[in-house]
Amino acid sequence: MQNPTSNCPGAIHLASGFMVLCCIAVVAGASERETPYRESHRDLQTLDGRDNNRQNPLVGSANTAYARLTPANYADGIAAPAEGPEPRYISNRIFEDHAQNLFSENGVTQWAYNWGQFIDHTIGLRGSSDEALFMAYDESDPLETFAHGDGEFRTTRSTAMDGTGIDTVREQLNTVSSFIDAWAVYGGSEVRLEWLREGPVDGDMSNNGARLLMTSEQYLPRAIERGDASKAPAMERLGNLLYAPDADEQAIIAGDVRANENIALTAVQTLFAREHNRIVDQLPEQWSEQRKFDMARRLVIATQQYITYEEFLPALGVELEPARHYRADVETSVSNEFATVGFRAHSMIHGEIELQAQAGQYDESLLGQFAEAGIEVEHGEEESGDIELAVPLNIAFHRPQLVAQLGLGPLLAGLGGEPQYRNDEQIDNQLRSVLFQIPAERSTTMQGCLDGPTLNECFILVNDIGVLDIIRGREHGMASYNDMRRVYGLKEASSFSELTGEASESFPVDDPLIDPLDPINDPDILDFIELRDVNGQLLEPGSEAADTEAVSGVRRTTLAARLKGVYGDIDRVDAFVGMVSEPHLPGSEFGELQLAIWKRQFEVLRDGDRFFYRWNRALRSMLDRPELKGLTYRQTLADVIVNNTELEADDLQENMFFSVAD
Repeated sequence: MQNPTSNCPGAIHLASGFMVLCCIAVVAGASERETPYRESHRDLQTLDGRDNNRQNPLVGSANTAYARLTPANYADGIAAPAEGPEPRYISNRIFEDHAQNLFSENGVTQWAYNWGQFIDHTIGLRGSSDEALFMAYDESDPLETFAHGDGEFRTTRSTAMDGTGIDTVREQLNTVSSFIDAWAVYGGSEVRLEWLREGPVDGDMSNNGARLLMTSEQYLPRAIERGDASKAPAMERLGNLLYAPDADEQAIIAGDVRANENIALTAVQTLFAREHNRIVDQLPEQWSEQRKFDMARRLVIATQQYITYEEFLPALGVELEPARHYRADVETSVSNEFATVGFRAHSMIHGEIELQAQAGQYDESLLGQFAEAGIEVEHGEEESGDIELAVPLNIAFHRPQLVAQLGLGPLLAGLGGEPQYRNDEQIDNQLRSVLFQIPAERSTTMQGCLDGPTLNECFILVNDIGVLDIIRGREHGMASYNDMRRVYGLKEASSFSELTGEASESFPVDDPLIDPLDPINDPDILDFIELRDVNGQLLEPGSEAADTEAVSGVRRTTLAARLKGVYGDIDRVDAFVGMVSEPHLPGSEFGELQLAIWKRQFEVLRDGDRFFYRWNRALRSMLDRPELKGLTYRQTLADVIVNNTELEADDLQENMFFSVAD
């Protein structure tokens, strides 16, 4: 509803009572010899996505429903989660990777999954309810290698949109805007943004500086940065940040609540906060603080869009229809199918981040702390003075302080150092089983427990990201695999072998290691019997080359046979499971269904955004001004890194999304 007391006719109040910026009031600028700065809502993105579409001001805005493209598939037709085989049972037979890494066949680096998460945290965050959701698992399952003792996982159902799920189909809430608008950097409310900007937090945005608040070393502000951590904006805290006695000194504050999740994500958030401040410092001194802030935000948004469409999507093999013009008739809201199925690419996430730096960057005390935490430290040749660090995924979770300790430059460069994992049905056990590790015994140390086949001896079963992917699709009423293919204009798979592209969907009858009477419950069905590198050369299983160079593998049984053993009927397959089991299209990291979901979503995110950089006339006209010469959003990711770290262009590859062969 309109705020009757506001001097800004476009200001609105959300249900939380937070006023969201829908226009900019006059900013005092006594020192300026020009007309006081005014910014029309027609030319500036609102914080929460409202008014992007003038004909339908709420489309794509925060706290609206995900779009639904496929018929709802609830057990009762209204709200009850769809039924199917137990998700952990599926996970143990389909997602279990047997500690064998397979890498991107196209040499796509870890920047792909990291940028993907940065975009995900810009355009989607489901509302979470208090309604418990339990997922049972069987510790006596012959293919279960992790102990737990509880017999179930717990999560909560997504919030139902008001008025749905009783007499009408349950719909879910997207709590952030659906536009690529740097939400993760700035947040969606004035309350959060005021804390993030330099200046007093007094409820008056007009006295805030143009720069974003950073530490003295130019890292994201911590919860204690303004004194009372309890008054800092809320951030998600899990794992280490739940229990660390100095959690308030570690937890960082950013636009999106998930910024502490892992060091790669925290690093890219830091990079773009620095980019905002770099732009501010280049703007005319006589401009008001608000005018500088708005211009810097415009450029950061356009840069995020530019990298997404010019580097990220092409690197993954996502070819879109040509961009022509803004379309007000496009439903821009992120679809449930994209958020709940298509954009879940957890298989890509690498088990560790490797980085190089000059040995002098870290003192012996810090190197000792790294080693004690479980970070592998290796000194290079003495004449090079280099040091190599390998940060396991389990160490990277909810330890934002590591970003400053490791150094932003080396960390960002390291993400482009080697290929990410192959986007397939296999998920690393650090995500599939232990997540935020709980030791199997209190005396367990991190040494020797970082990854690999002995992980189950070090940690108990905590949760399974693959299980969550399946159950989230069921509780959101996602269509089955074949039904979703049909809606996206694809031919339905008539058999499991057609789904996977394999020659057979039967278990072998002549393999003495597989129980012919009950093959689906025989652990030997997951054994790798052949591995190949990107050139098709055979690799010896268990060798160093197999651990670092394999891009494809053959198991003792086909994926099609295991899918058939789990589901029985091709029409019962969960959309997520079927999607990740498809063979990749040439030159792409995706199979047909995932590519179709991405293609449609990123086309509408582009075509339905009137502020998109290709047709943002206000942005172009401002950049044509002589005093802004040299400022541009047409930057590669490598450009942004070089402009905001100590690294130089020669230290990085031209395209950070592709690895450079040794």
